[in-house]
Amino acid sequence: MSRLLAVRLDSDGDVLLTGPAIRALAASGTTVDLLAAPSGEAAARLLPGVSQVLTYDAPWSGFRPPPVDDDAVEHLVSTLRSREYAAAVIFTSFHQSPLPMALLCKVAGIPHVAATSEDYPGSLLDLRHRRPEGLHEVEAMLDLARATGARLPDGDSGRLALRTPLPDVSGLTPPGEYVVLHPGASVPSRATTVEHATALCDVLTAAGWQVVLTGGPSEAEYATAAQRGGATDLVGRTTLAMLAAVLADAACVVVGNTGPAHLAAAVGTPVVSLFAPVVPASRWAPYGIPSVVLGDQQAPCRDTRARECPVGGHPCLTGISPESVVAAVQQLVGVRA
Repeated sequence: MSRLLAVRLDSDGDVLLTGPAIRALAASGTTVDLLAAPSGEAAARLLPGVSQVLTYDAPWSGFRPPPVDDDAVEHLVSTLRSREYAAAVIFTSFHQSPLPMALLCKVAGIPHVAATSEDYPGSLLDLRHRRPEGLHEVEAMLDLARATGARLPDGDSGRLALRTPLPDVSGLTPPGEYVVLHPGASVPSRATTVEHATALCDVLTAAGWQVVLTGGPSEAEYATAAQRGGATDLVGRTTLAMLAAVLADAACVVVGNTGPAHLAAAVGTPVVSLFAPVVPASRWAPYGIPSVVLGDQQAPCRDTRARECPVGGHPCLTGISPESVVAAVQQLVGVRA
Protein backbone atom coordinates (compact mmCIF):
# COMPACT_ATOMS: atom_id res chain seq x y z
CA MET A 1 0.00 0.00 0.00
CA SER A 2 1.36 3.43 -0.91
CA ARG A 3 1.94 6.03 1.78
CA LEU A 4 1.05 9.70 1.30
CA LEU A 5 2.07 12.73 3.35
CA ALA A 6 -0.52 15.41 4.06
CA VAL A 7 0.81 18.65 5.53
CA ARG A 8 -1.03 21.30 7.57
CA LEU A 9 1.36 23.40 9.64
CA ASP A 10 -1.15 25.53 11.51
CA SER A 11 -3.22 25.55 14.69
CA ASP A 12 -5.92 23.12 15.78
CA GLY A 13 -8.74 24.93 13.99
CA ASP A 14 -6.94 24.93 10.65
CA VAL A 15 -6.19 21.22 11.00
CA LEU A 16 -9.84 20.46 11.74
CA LEU A 17 -10.90 22.36 8.61
CA THR A 18 -8.59 20.12 6.57
CA GLY A 19 -10.21 16.96 7.93
CA PRO A 20 -12.65 16.31 5.05
CA ALA A 21 -9.83 16.67 2.48
CA ILE A 22 -7.71 14.17 4.41
CA ARG A 23 -10.61 11.71 4.49
CA ALA A 24 -10.83 12.07 0.70
CA LEU A 25 -7.12 11.30 0.35
CA ALA A 26 -7.51 8.21 2.55
CA ALA A 27 -10.68 6.95 0.83
CA SER A 28 -8.75 5.13 -1.91
CA GLY A 29 -7.00 2.96 0.63
CA THR A 30 -3.83 5.04 0.67
CA THR A 31 -2.14 5.32 4.07
CA VAL A 32 -2.13 9.02 4.99
CA ASP A 33 0.27 10.49 7.54
CA LEU A 34 -0.24 14.08 8.64
CA LEU A 35 2.60 16.50 9.33
CA ALA A 36 1.31 19.10 11.79
CA ALA A 37 2.68 21.94 13.86
CA PRO A 38 2.83 21.42 17.64
CA SER A 39 -0.13 23.81 17.86
CA GLY A 40 -2.17 21.49 15.62
CA GLU A 41 -0.99 18.11 16.86
CA ALA A 42 -3.91 17.50 19.22
CA ALA A 43 -6.44 18.12 16.45
CA ALA A 44 -4.46 15.98 14.02
CA ARG A 45 -4.76 13.02 16.41
CA LEU A 46 -8.55 13.42 16.41
CA LEU A 47 -8.98 13.26 12.62
CA PRO A 48 -10.45 10.17 10.94
CA GLY A 49 -8.30 8.94 8.07
CA VAL A 50 -4.94 9.86 9.62
CA SER A 51 -2.57 6.93 10.15
CA GLN A 52 0.33 8.64 11.95
CA VAL A 53 0.96 12.21 13.09
CA LEU A 54 4.37 13.82 12.61
CA THR A 55 5.22 17.25 14.02
CA TYR A 56 7.40 20.12 12.87
CA ASP A 57 7.49 23.66 14.23
CA ALA A 58 7.90 25.57 10.97
CA PRO A 59 9.66 28.96 11.05
CA TRP A 60 7.33 30.30 8.33
CA SER A 61 4.03 29.59 10.10
CA GLY A 62 2.22 30.17 13.38
CA PHE A 63 1.45 33.09 15.69
CA ARG A 64 4.95 33.05 17.20
CA PRO A 65 7.12 31.17 14.68
CA PRO A 66 10.42 29.77 15.94
CA PRO A 67 13.80 30.72 14.50
CA VAL A 68 15.26 28.54 11.78
CA ASP A 69 16.75 25.43 13.37
CA ASP A 70 19.19 23.56 11.11
CA ASP A 71 19.00 20.40 13.21
CA ALA A 72 15.19 20.37 13.15
CA VAL A 73 15.18 20.81 9.37
CA GLU A 74 17.68 18.00 8.91
CA HIS A 75 15.71 15.71 11.23
CA LEU A 76 12.48 16.40 9.34
CA VAL A 77 14.06 15.75 5.94
CA SER A 78 15.65 12.54 7.24
CA THR A 79 12.34 11.35 8.68
CA LEU A 80 10.42 12.06 5.49
CA ARG A 81 13.08 10.37 3.36
CA SER A 82 13.01 7.23 5.54
CA ARG A 83 9.26 6.85 5.12
CA GLU A 84 9.47 6.78 1.32
CA TYR A 85 6.28 8.70 0.64
CA ALA A 86 4.87 8.36 -2.85
CA ALA A 87 3.45 11.87 -2.75
CA ALA A 88 2.82 14.89 -0.55
CA VAL A 89 -0.18 17.22 -0.49
CA ILE A 90 0.52 20.53 1.24
CA PHE A 91 -2.57 22.30 2.60
CA THR A 92 -2.35 26.02 3.32
CA SER A 93 -4.68 28.94 3.94
CA PHE A 94 -5.32 31.42 1.13
CA HIS A 95 -2.61 33.82 2.38
CA GLN A 96 0.13 31.23 2.94
CA SER A 97 2.82 29.86 0.65
CA PRO A 98 3.39 26.09 0.41
CA LEU A 99 6.78 26.55 -1.23
CA PRO A 100 9.09 26.28 1.82
CA MET A 101 7.52 22.93 2.69
CA ALA A 102 7.53 21.86 -0.95
CA LEU A 103 11.29 22.44 -1.05
CA LEU A 104 11.82 20.22 2.01
CA CYS A 105 9.63 17.51 0.47
CA LYS A 106 11.72 17.57 -2.69
CA VAL A 107 14.96 17.45 -0.72
CA ALA A 108 13.50 14.44 1.12
CA GLY A 109 12.99 12.68 -2.19
CA ILE A 110 9.20 12.78 -2.35
CA PRO A 111 8.57 12.41 -6.09
CA HIS A 112 5.20 14.14 -6.40
CA VAL A 113 4.22 17.28 -4.50
CA ALA A 114 0.84 19.01 -4.82
CA ALA A 115 -0.26 22.34 -3.34
CA THR A 116 -2.26 25.48 -3.97
CA SER A 117 0.05 28.30 -5.05
CA GLU A 118 -0.39 31.72 -6.56
CA ASP A 119 3.37 32.30 -6.47
CA TYR A 120 5.54 30.90 -9.24
CA PRO A 121 6.66 27.49 -7.86
CA GLY A 122 9.52 26.75 -10.23
CA SER A 123 10.15 23.00 -10.12
CA LEU A 124 8.88 22.56 -6.55
CA LEU A 125 5.31 21.54 -7.41
CA ASP A 126 4.28 18.68 -9.67
CA LEU A 127 0.64 19.72 -9.28
CA ARG A 128 0.04 23.45 -8.97
CA HIS A 129 -3.55 24.02 -7.90
CA ARG A 130 -5.31 27.39 -8.20
CA ARG A 131 -7.94 28.15 -5.60
CA PRO A 132 -11.34 29.10 -7.04
CA GLU A 133 -12.87 32.30 -5.70
CA GLY A 134 -15.54 32.26 -3.03
CA LEU A 135 -14.76 28.97 -1.32
CA HIS A 136 -14.88 28.31 2.40
CA GLU A 137 -11.57 26.96 3.74
CA VAL A 138 -13.05 23.46 4.02
CA GLU A 139 -14.15 23.53 0.38
CA ALA A 140 -10.81 24.94 -0.76
CA MET A 141 -8.93 22.08 0.93
CA LEU A 142 -11.32 19.58 -0.66
CA ASP A 143 -10.79 21.22 -4.04
CA LEU A 144 -7.05 20.62 -3.77
CA ALA A 145 -7.66 17.00 -2.76
CA ARG A 146 -9.96 16.51 -5.76
CA ALA A 147 -7.27 17.97 -8.03
CA THR A 148 -5.04 15.06 -6.99
CA GLY A 149 -7.75 12.60 -7.97
CA ALA A 150 -9.09 11.99 -4.45
CA ARG A 151 -12.81 11.82 -3.69
CA LEU A 152 -14.86 11.52 -0.53
CA PRO A 153 -16.47 8.09 -0.21
CA ASP A 154 -20.18 7.63 -0.84
CA GLY A 155 -22.17 8.73 2.17
CA ASP A 156 -19.53 11.15 3.47
CA SER A 157 -21.18 14.56 3.71
CA GLY A 158 -17.87 16.45 3.73
CA ARG A 159 -18.59 17.97 7.13
CA LEU A 160 -16.02 18.15 9.89
CA ALA A 161 -15.66 14.99 11.97
CA LEU A 162 -13.66 13.50 14.83
CA ARG A 163 -12.57 10.06 15.89
CA THR A 164 -14.86 8.51 18.48
CA PRO A 165 -15.42 7.70 21.27
CA LEU A 166 -14.64 10.97 23.00
CA PRO A 167 -13.75 11.05 26.72
CA ASP A 168 -16.46 10.91 29.38
CA VAL A 169 -16.76 14.43 30.80
CA SER A 170 -20.00 14.01 32.72
CA GLY A 171 -18.13 14.72 35.95
CA LEU A 172 -17.07 18.15 34.68
CA THR A 173 -20.32 19.58 33.32
CA PRO A 174 -23.59 20.51 35.06
CA PRO A 175 -26.67 18.30 34.74
CA GLY A 176 -29.22 19.32 32.13
CA GLU A 177 -28.81 21.75 29.26
CA TYR A 178 -25.90 24.17 29.26
CA VAL A 179 -24.26 26.72 26.98
CA VAL A 180 -20.50 26.84 26.50
CA LEU A 181 -18.84 30.27 26.44
CA HIS A 182 -15.31 30.22 25.02
CA PRO A 183 -14.19 33.87 24.90
CA GLY A 184 -10.47 33.47 24.16
CA ALA A 185 -8.68 32.77 20.89
CA SER A 186 -5.26 31.69 19.70
CA VAL A 187 -4.91 35.05 17.94
CA PRO A 188 -5.58 38.05 20.24
CA SER A 189 -7.46 40.07 17.62
CA ARG A 190 -10.13 37.37 17.50
CA ALA A 191 -10.72 37.18 21.27
CA THR A 192 -13.16 39.32 23.19
CA THR A 193 -12.23 41.14 26.39
CA VAL A 194 -12.59 39.78 29.92
CA GLU A 195 -15.14 42.51 30.66
CA HIS A 196 -17.24 41.58 27.65
CA ALA A 197 -17.00 37.88 28.49
CA THR A 198 -18.19 38.62 32.01
CA ALA A 199 -21.18 40.57 30.67
CA LEU A 200 -22.05 37.70 28.32
CA CYS A 201 -21.83 35.21 31.18
CA ASP A 202 -24.03 37.39 33.41
CA VAL A 203 -26.77 37.85 30.81
CA LEU A 204 -26.79 34.19 29.72
CA THR A 205 -27.13 33.17 33.37
CA ALA A 206 -29.90 35.71 33.93
CA ALA A 207 -31.72 34.25 30.92
CA GLY A 208 -31.80 30.90 32.68
CA TRP A 209 -28.85 29.15 31.05
CA GLN A 210 -26.25 27.13 32.86
CA VAL A 211 -22.96 28.44 31.50
CA VAL A 212 -19.75 26.44 31.14
CA LEU A 213 -16.70 28.64 30.58
CA THR A 214 -13.84 27.04 28.65
CA GLY A 215 -10.39 28.15 27.57
CA GLY A 216 -6.78 27.14 27.31
CA PRO A 217 -4.20 27.17 30.12
CA SER A 218 -2.96 30.60 29.01
CA GLU A 219 -6.45 32.14 29.26
CA ALA A 220 -6.88 32.05 33.04
CA GLU A 221 -7.96 35.70 33.12
CA TYR A 222 -11.35 34.64 31.76
CA ALA A 223 -12.04 32.59 34.89
CA THR A 224 -13.18 35.81 36.58
CA ALA A 225 -16.22 35.76 34.30
CA ALA A 226 -17.17 32.37 35.70
CA GLN A 227 -16.53 33.39 39.30
CA ARG A 228 -18.80 36.43 39.10
CA GLY A 229 -21.50 34.82 36.99
CA GLY A 230 -21.74 31.49 38.78
CA ALA A 231 -20.66 29.55 35.69
CA THR A 232 -18.82 26.24 35.68
CA ASP A 233 -15.15 27.08 35.21
CA LEU A 234 -13.27 24.65 32.94
CA VAL A 235 -10.62 27.12 31.78
CA GLY A 236 -7.34 25.21 31.46
CA ARG A 237 -8.91 21.98 32.70
CA THR A 238 -9.52 20.05 29.48
CA THR A 239 -7.51 18.42 26.73
CA LEU A 240 -8.72 19.07 23.20
CA ALA A 241 -10.51 15.70 23.16
CA MET A 242 -12.18 16.49 26.50
CA LEU A 243 -13.20 19.92 25.20
CA ALA A 244 -14.75 18.25 22.17
CA ALA A 245 -16.84 16.09 24.49
CA VAL A 246 -17.92 19.13 26.52
CA LEU A 247 -18.96 20.89 23.31
CA ALA A 248 -20.76 17.80 22.00
CA ASP A 249 -23.03 17.75 25.05
CA ALA A 250 -23.77 21.50 24.95
CA ALA A 251 -26.99 23.01 23.65
CA CYS A 252 -24.97 25.76 21.94
CA VAL A 253 -21.47 27.25 21.91
CA VAL A 254 -20.63 30.96 22.03
CA VAL A 255 -17.11 31.37 20.65
CA GLY A 256 -14.89 33.54 18.48
CA ASN A 257 -13.14 32.61 15.26
CA THR A 258 -10.81 30.07 16.83
CA GLY A 259 -10.25 26.33 17.04
CA PRO A 260 -13.13 25.46 19.41
CA ALA A 261 -15.59 26.97 16.92
CA HIS A 262 -14.51 24.33 14.42
CA LEU A 263 -14.35 21.70 17.14
CA ALA A 264 -18.02 22.45 17.90
CA ALA A 265 -18.82 22.10 14.20
CA ALA A 266 -17.03 18.74 14.17
CA VAL A 267 -19.33 17.42 16.91
CA GLY A 268 -22.46 18.98 15.41
CA THR A 269 -23.19 21.63 18.04
CA PRO A 270 -24.64 25.00 16.89
CA VAL A 271 -22.36 28.02 17.22
CA VAL A 272 -22.92 31.68 17.99
CA SER A 273 -19.80 33.06 16.32
CA LEU A 274 -18.31 36.25 17.78
CA PHE A 275 -16.45 36.94 14.57
CA ALA A 276 -13.77 39.62 14.26
CA PRO A 277 -13.57 40.54 10.54
CA VAL A 278 -9.76 40.52 10.33
CA VAL A 279 -10.34 37.54 8.01
CA PRO A 280 -13.50 36.93 5.96
CA ALA A 281 -16.37 35.08 7.64
CA SER A 282 -17.19 33.57 4.24
CA ARG A 283 -13.95 31.58 4.49
CA TRP A 284 -13.70 30.91 8.21
CA ALA A 285 -17.18 30.80 9.78
CA PRO A 286 -18.30 27.52 11.43
CA TYR A 287 -18.89 25.00 8.64
CA GLY A 288 -21.80 22.66 8.04
CA ILE A 289 -23.81 23.40 11.19
CA PRO A 290 -26.45 25.96 12.23
CA SER A 291 -24.65 29.14 13.23
CA VAL A 292 -25.18 32.87 13.73
CA VAL A 293 -22.30 35.24 12.98
CA LEU A 294 -22.24 38.35 15.18
CA GLY A 295 -19.80 41.26 15.12
CA ASP A 296 -19.31 44.29 12.90
CA GLN A 297 -18.10 42.75 9.63
CA GLN A 298 -17.45 46.22 8.19
CA ALA A 299 -15.16 47.35 11.04
CA PRO A 300 -11.91 49.18 10.15
CA CYS A 301 -9.91 46.01 10.84
CA ARG A 302 -11.74 44.17 8.04
CA ASP A 303 -9.51 41.84 5.99
CA THR A 304 -6.31 43.14 7.60
CA ARG A 305 -5.32 39.71 8.99
CA ALA A 306 -4.21 41.68 12.07
CA ARG A 307 -3.07 39.51 14.95
CA GLU A 308 -3.35 42.27 17.54
CA CYS A 309 -6.48 44.43 17.45
CA PRO A 310 -5.60 47.61 15.50
CA VAL A 311 -8.63 49.55 16.81
CA GLY A 312 -8.86 50.80 20.39
CA GLY A 313 -11.44 49.03 22.55
CA HIS A 314 -11.87 46.11 20.14
CA PRO A 315 -15.30 47.45 19.05
CA CYS A 316 -16.05 44.79 16.43
CA LEU A 317 -16.51 42.28 19.27
CA THR A 318 -17.20 44.35 22.39
CA GLY A 319 -19.98 46.07 20.45
CA ILE A 320 -21.91 42.79 20.35
CA SER A 321 -24.68 43.23 22.91
CA PRO A 322 -25.15 40.40 25.40
CA GLU A 323 -28.86 40.47 24.58
CA SER A 324 -28.14 39.69 20.91
CA VAL A 325 -26.03 36.72 22.00
CA VAL A 326 -28.87 35.38 24.15
CA ALA A 327 -31.29 35.80 21.24
CA ALA A 328 -28.93 33.95 18.91
CA VAL A 329 -28.55 31.12 21.42
CA GLN A 330 -32.32 30.78 21.72
CA GLN A 331 -32.66 30.76 17.93
CA LEU A 332 -30.06 28.03 17.47
CA VAL A 333 -31.28 25.84 20.31
CA GLY A 334 -34.69 25.96 18.64
CA VAL A 335 -33.14 24.85 15.34
CA ARG A 336 -31.29 21.99 17.03
CA ALA A 337 -34.41 20.82 18.88
